[in-house]
Amino acid sequence: MNNPVEAHYTRGNLLDAIREAFLRAGKNPESLTPQDLAPVDEFHIRGRQATEELASLLEVGSGSRVLDVGSGIGGPARFLAATRGCHVTGVDLTAEFCQAATELARWVGLSELVEYRQANALSLPFPDQTFDAAWTQHVAMNIADKARLYAEVQRVLKPGARFVCYDVLQGPGGDVVYPTPWASHSSLSHLVAPDEMRRLLRQAGLEIFHWRETSEAGLHWFREGMRRWTEQGPPAAIRIALGPNFAQMAQNMVRNLEEHRLVIFEFACRRA
Repeated sequence: MNNPVEAHYTRGNLLDAIREAFLRAGKNPESLTPQDLAPVDEFHIRGRQATEELASLLEVGSGSRVLDVGSGIGGPARFLAATRGCHVTGVDLTAEFCQAATELARWVGLSELVEYRQANALSLPFPDQTFDAAWTQHVAMNIADKARLYAEVQRVLKPGARFVCYDVLQGPGGDVVYPTPWASHSSLSHLVAPDEMRRLLRQAGLEIFHWRETSEAGLHWFREGMRRWTEQGPPAAIRIALGPNFAQMAQNMVRNLEEHRLVIFEFACRRA
């Protein structure tokens, strides 16, 4: 492992932590539903609710092929497959995430509809015009060469296909306070402001048709989460996924959002 981003996310025992959490809750990990996994398998702000909102912007159904760029441990991909009946291919730089995602898909009986591959988003291992749709959630913050990222997404989409995103962007309030969930320090973080993001998407041949800020909802989610975690403790999988600095990361996210150092946006595009 020589990529600092992969090193940031790798824990070594993520799947074991998830298995143990379900066993302690009295559930058999081998007979779960995608809904059972929802509290632990979507490591992005606002979790399943944000995924549902993003999915409503896609036009996919049975037979559609969807690409999930930066798929993590695969919760959003499994949600799409289970609710839309489409086939979803997830790619992620972190090998441990792909291995865990594959096993979790087996637990919930979705192995025929989802697959996960370790790959670099800047060099997607697919032919041109392969997919009917693509999406990404909380991924671009770790990627400096966003022009290449979006050019690659555009390349593998069919003409007219949709690309929907949910990402954290640079706000007007000043430098971000680290650590954050995606970066222990600034060298791992590559944020752009909303206007620059719009320019990059258009430059890649992606026509924006939806653009919505969700910063206030994200801030509320973090505040509620911290209150709940103070009372009950955070889920085991989140503690393992984000490491021992998880509490500090959450506190910093509240501050960054309150002070507008960060903003959160949901946006959707069409391939020209």
